[in-house]
Amino acid sequence: GSIGSQPMRKLSCVSLSTQQLNIRNLVSYEKQKVPVNAIMFITTKGIKICVSPDQKWVQAAIKKIDQKRSTK
Repeated sequence: GSIGSQPMRKLSCVSLSTQQLNIRNLVSYEKQKVPVNAIMFITTKGIKICVSPDQKWVQAAIKKIDQKRSTK
């Protein structure tokens, strides 16, 4: 293998979806800085969707997920 190549363990966001997702369908999220600044939402069906963190609804969705996590 070439020097400096790391196996991609995690799926990373390269393209971002602009559509608004139904917050109720989101179970968790991950923040990502590289290669693009993004939030990766994971839906109830296990689908990973990358979105731009500076959309208003994204911030609301993150708060909702955090609240769900802390009440369990």
